[in-house]
Order: sequence, then structure tokens, then C-alpha cells
Amino acid sequence: MASLSSNDFNEDNYYLGSDDFFTAQRDNALTYDDVSLATNYTEILPRNASLATSLSDRLKLNLPILSSDMDTVTEYQMAIHMALSGGMGIIHYNMPYREQVSQVTRVKYHINGLLPNPITIPDHLMIGDVLSLIEEKGYKFRTFPVVDETKRLAGLLSSRVVKERYSGLAVKDAMDSIEQVHTMNQKDVLHDPITVADAFFSKHIGINKLLVVDDDRFLKGIVSLSDIERINAESQSVLKPARDSDFRLVVGAAISAIRKPDGTLDHDAIAKHVGNLVTEKVDAVAVSTAHGHSAGVGETVKFVRSQFPDLTIIAGNVTSASGVEYLADCGANAIKIGQGPGSICTTRIVAGVGIPQLTALYVASQGAKKKGVRIIADGGITKSGDMVKALTLSDAVILGGMLAGCREAPGELIEINGKLYKSYRGMGSLSAMEKGSASRYGQDKKDTTRKLTAEGIEGMKEVQGTVAETLAPMAGGIQAGMGYLGAATVPELKRKARFVRISGAGMVESAPHDVIEVSKRG
Repeated sequence: MASLSSNDFNEDNYYLGSDDFFTAQRDNALTYDDVSLATNYTEILPRNASLATSLSDRLKLNLPILSSDMDTVTEYQMAIHMALSGGMGIIHYNMPYREQVSQVTRVKYHINGLLPNPITIPDHLMIGDVLSLIEEKGYKFRTFPVVDETKRLAGLLSSRVVKERYSGLAVKDAMDSIEQVHTMNQKDVLHDPITVADAFFSKHIGINKLLVVDDDRFLKGIVSLSDIERINAESQSVLKPARDSDFRLVVGAAISAIRKPDGTLDHDAIAKHVGNLVTEKVDAVAVSTAHGHSAGVGETVKFVRSQFPDLTIIAGNVTSASGVEYLADCGANAIKIGQGPGSICTTRIVAGVGIPQLTALYVASQGAKKKGVRIIADGGITKSGDMVKALTLSDAVILGGMLAGCREAPGELIEINGKLYKSYRGMGSLSAMEKGSASRYGQDKKDTTRKLTAEGIEGMKEVQGTVAETLAPMAGGIQAGMGYLGAATVPELKRKARFVRISGAGMVESAPHDVIEVSKRG
């Protein structure tokens, strides 16, 4: 066969777009280390590449990374710092329902800008009553708006008088009256609370609280100077926080398919729990099971969608286009892709099922295009380069093991030989299922006739630092990949990606080799 002349050579026959590449590789199921991305001409600097993405028309993120709804990864502290870095945490459901709702509340009221429906006290109390209330409720603050018998704003009780020495003093006599405090009508604030409040505090030197009222003097919110200053400081950060329309941090919560003793869905219990989450302004709920292409998951998604038409619903996990289409038809906005790729998951060994992650993402992406929904790559990511490859086919990635060693992850620190570790376990591990996640794997922890079958293991992750310290280099790595491909946005990354299959030797060549690596420590 004659060789091609240089005039006949077409580079695009070698470095293929996703459709051509994965069609050509349909006899091989591939994961991240099996491929590499070809570079393109670029006019952008990596630092200018936008990492913004969306999980629905209502839910936008500034970083395409979510923390997994695992009980050793995401509780409120992780969720707060994920949102502060531009992503989102999904709080796991291996806890009492009330506790999960409380954790969502903690995230939503962390540095809020405008704090709606603040805690108030009636003007007939004594300072001693307020001190008892603070101790009983565990409040971390001592400044309270005061309302009269009609529930209208009467004044502001300052922390400077909420002291034991003034316990015998009436709140009505100790507070700053309505004539002495600064208020603003909500009509003048709601269009842009941060800008309006910032201008207000600049004008009124020494004032640190702005009370927002309606036309009838009912209190609608409160803005603190300290919150405004922190939010303004965030605007200078490389990683911009992900906030909702009321400037609260975004957060998701996983939910299970709650069932009655006869095995049917408990619609009342599901509606009550999700309703409580929605009341606390949760941004998304995730119906999370190991096998999302199932009647139970579909029924749950359909019911939640019927009860909460505007709520962003994440569902999964699946590895097929038909699975994505099924969950989309049931009402899901975003579908999690991945069965068995996680470092602590043994589904492929135990059950013999699962598709290597990159092939699963490509196949799933075809269903997502057809239905106009988003997909999320869940599992198997060990480095920022994997995230770049995942984002050529998906809208976001979910991290578990890479975040389990962060200080904000749940669990106690364990010292072993001078190093600090945290526990990390799969939700299919025996201990996690015994605590509550058995339904995620189609099993019943109350079934005494047989043992639970584990589809995950328990391990340890060395503590590496904070969430922000972990996410910053990941974000930089994604931007570097986008720069090499000439992609200014995540959607453009999908359009410009070209793939090539690499050998085992090619993977060895891809990593540092044939040198003694030197690390410098301060």
C-alpha cells in the first residue's frame, strides 16, 4: 500500500472528535488513563478560561466540581467550603432526616448577605430571658431585632447590653428604638442586596447592621457589615463562591426512596422530608442509588418532580444512554454517570457489572444530548487531567476520595506513625450499609435471613489540607487543559476535544520518569 503524501495527510483522521473516536473504539471500554487529548490552536490564556457550568437552568456553579454524598466526605462543613470555592457539596443521607435538614440550614445561612427571617425577640422580655434563650439555643450571636406585640419591628437589642450585669433590665428599655436604628425598605434592597448594603455602610460610618422592612414595618431581613466585607473579599478570589439568587451558598442533599413495610414508596414521608429541605432553600436533591436505571428510582424522581416542579433533581447512577433518557423522562435535570469506578467501590468485582468510565460517559452523553439534560461524571478521578477528560463529555465531576482527606471532611483525625488520617469508606461497605445506605444497593439492613453483601471497602485517607487548598490546583489543572485545547468555556471544551488511544508505555511516558524527584519543604 502506498504511503500518503504530505498533501493528502489529514490530522483529523488521527486525532478524532468524540463521536468518531468512541465509535472506532466500540469494541473496547476505556477509562481515563487509556486516552489522551490532542492540543489545538489557542488564543486564550489558561487563567482566563471560565470554569462555570450548570446542573439545571436554575442552578449555576463557578467550578464544575461536586463533593460526593458519602458519609465520610460531605456534611455541612465540606458543603460550605465547596460552595465558597465555586462548587457544591451534596450532604449524605446516612443521618436522621432532621439532622440533614439542619445541615442544609447551616450552609444556607453561612455569610448570607441579606439574612431573611432573622431570629427576633419580643419587647416584653428581660435581658435575663434573652441570656437564657442564648444558652438554650446555643446562639453564637447576641444582637437581636426586637418586635412589638403586633410582630412589627420595634428596635434593635445590641450585644453591648446583652450581659449578666443587665439581666434585670427590660428589653424595651435596653434596646435602640425604631427611631434610632437604620432601616431600608425591601423594595430598595432586593434587586442587589450586596451593592446597596455596601453603599449604605460606606455612608453610615460605625453602623454594622441594616434592617430591611416592608411597607407595614414588618421585618424582612437583616444585613451585617461583617458579611458584606467578607463577600467583597471573596470577589477578589480566583475561585468565586457559588451562590443562589439571594446570595446564599448553594448546597445539595441526597435523599433515599423511603419505603413502607410492604415495599411501596412512602409518598408522605418523601414529600415531608423534601419539603423541609426546600423550605430551607436547598438547591438540589440527589436521588442516589447504585443502579439508577430502575423502577424505584424512576418512581421517586417522578414523585419529587410532581411535588416540587422547580427543584433541581439529580439522579443516578447509570452508565447507558437509555438510563439517562429514562431518568430525564422521569424529571431529572442532571444524571450521575458511574458504576464501579470509585477507589473504594467493588461493584465490578462483586456483581460483575459496570462500564469503564470514559466509555460510559460517552454513551451517556448521547442520551443527554437527546433529552437536553446534564450529566455528571461520578467516580474514578485521581488527578486534574482526569477531570479535563471527563469534562469533554460531561457538565461536572463528583469527587470522593480526593476530598476525603480534607480537614473539612467528616470524621475524627487519627494519628498513625506521626501522620494524620481520616476514615474513607464506600457507601456500599458493610459499615455504611448498616448505618443506613443499604437501600442504595437494593438491600435491606433489617433482613436477618442473610448478610448484607458489600459493594465497597473501608480505608484511610491521609489528611492533605483544606478544601480550598485541594481545589485550587485542580481548578488550575482544568484551566491548563482548556488552554491546550483552545477552549474558553466548558461547553467549548466538549466541542474542541480530540482523542487518541495510548498504550501502557504511553501512560508511563505521560508521568514523571527516569529521574529522582526532589521535594523542597519549608
